[in-house]
Amino acid sequence: MRGGGPADDAGGPREGQRAGRRGGSGDGTEPTGPPPTAAARGEGPRFGPPLTTASLIGWTALSAVLPGAAHLRAGRRRTGIALLATFGVVLVALVVLVLRLKDNAGVALRGSTMTAVMAGAALCALAWFALVLLSFVALRPQRLTQTGQVVSGIVAGVLCVAVMAPFAFTANTIRTASQLLDDVTAPVEGSTPVPVRAEDPWNGRTRVNFLLIGGDAAGNRVGVRTDSMTVASVNVATGNTVLFSLPRNLQYVRFSPSSPLRKVFPNGFNAEGQGLLNSVWYYADNNPQVMGGKNRGALALKDAIGYTLGLHIDYYAMVDMYGFAALIDAVGGLKIRVEQDVRWGGKFGTAGTIKAGYRTLNGEEVLWYGRSRVDSDDFSRMARQRCVIGALAQQVTPATVLANFNKIATAARHMFRTDIPRDLLEHLVPLGMKVRSAKITSLQFVPPLIYTGNPDWAKIRQLTREAIRDSMSDRGAVAATASPMTSAGSAASATPSGSPSPSASPSPSASRTPVVAGASPHKTPTTNDKAAKSLSELCGF
Repeated sequence: MRGGGPADDAGGPREGQRAGRRGGSGDGTEPTGPPPTAAARGEGPRFGPPLTTASLIGWTALSAVLPGAAHLRAGRRRTGIALLATFGVVLVALVVLVLRLKDNAGVALRGSTMTAVMAGAALCALAWFALVLLSFVALRPQRLTQTGQVVSGIVAGVLCVAVMAPFAFTANTIRTASQLLDDVTAPVEGSTPVPVRAEDPWNGRTRVNFLLIGGDAAGNRVGVRTDSMTVASVNVATGNTVLFSLPRNLQYVRFSPSSPLRKVFPNGFNAEGQGLLNSVWYYADNNPQVMGGKNRGALALKDAIGYTLGLHIDYYAMVDMYGFAALIDAVGGLKIRVEQDVRWGGKFGTAGTIKAGYRTLNGEEVLWYGRSRVDSDDFSRMARQRCVIGALAQQVTPATVLANFNKIATAARHMFRTDIPRDLLEHLVPLGMKVRSAKITSLQFVPPLIYTGNPDWAKIRQLTREAIRDSMSDRGAVAATASPMTSAGSAASATPSGSPSPSASPSPSASRTPVVAGASPHKTPTTNDKAAKSLSELCGF
């Protein structure tokens, strides 16, 4: 007979144990509250099954891409969800910021923006380092075997350092860019840059004129010779651009009445007995007593070319020819249609030959494609140089620049100089994007259009006006009211007293005025049947 003993009583220990297991109070009543949590029982967070070495490394690596993933796997749900939510908010904020800056990419060139990006990159590098480390600890690597702990610890350490690399690269790239911009836009001693207003960076101008110079400061030369001179006249509203190319051997250019060189050369520039245009910079730099200060070559050349075209030259940018080759290599070369074989090197082209056809040229080949005089002349060189400029404008994309930025920066620091203010650069970016998709035409003042030995100055100004008018013709009545001198605000304010007004009809006497003392007037043996052509026509883009 199975009798009830003390242990089987209602209040016995066995029944009490059953009641305890049911969560009751031991008095036979059912529990009324929720079961106690692990924390209430004095236990730690609930973890999943122990991880293998490979899976622990995998979850740690995943946390570097998806913050919070490792904490969720380790059972730390609140921390994991908080990290994941924070990461999502940051991503959304970045997307919104990029979309807002899409139409104003130039803001990235601001000094304050660059400083903020560098600081943000440093902060993110530290944050991601801590994230990976904490994720690794949360997965409890101490539960692995000794070998597993060693292997996973090494991998986690490498990963901690690796996640910092992209942020360090970003900060270094931005720092390099900022230093480069400071170097190339540093004002010349004695000059005072015009302040740039964010609400109107062009000071009411409808056109901006940039003088693009290819300088040759090779080791066998003293000083700078400007062998390539092109004015890019850009419509601020549309981006339509006209390129005016002036030959290096254009002789006896005149200066505006306000230029100190006007007193020295009242009948036209005649230094070294030839008075070539490419010697103006060299002469001004080597005669500071005439110019009123050092390093005034750019100022003198801007004045001479602006007065010749009847335009106000706002800014210049000069590229050293040999540094230019390094720049082309940095962007991966240029695709150019070579119409006929171009030999280069010495007087007879013994160094090499650039074969005819559509070719991708490296830096050295592009340099000599634009500079070779073998079986050629200055005017053919000018045409090839325009094609190089056009190829650069069309083929070098922002993505290419970013991918090769450090190489480009290294090349540019030693080859580039300009008087464009640092604060204006952010406004040049959207203007440059307009130019890329706008109409670009070109006009060069060479024989038979212009006789370089005794140029018809009034004719040059007339052709300049016509080329700009044709460039703006697709804007209808608005374009018809503009004039070349609007780049300086107004013709009256920009043109020195006594200088020819581009809006005036060319004077017959002006075109016949001798430019050299003792020279007799004669008619320039050129015709007026040439017009500006698109670079697609000229270069086969």
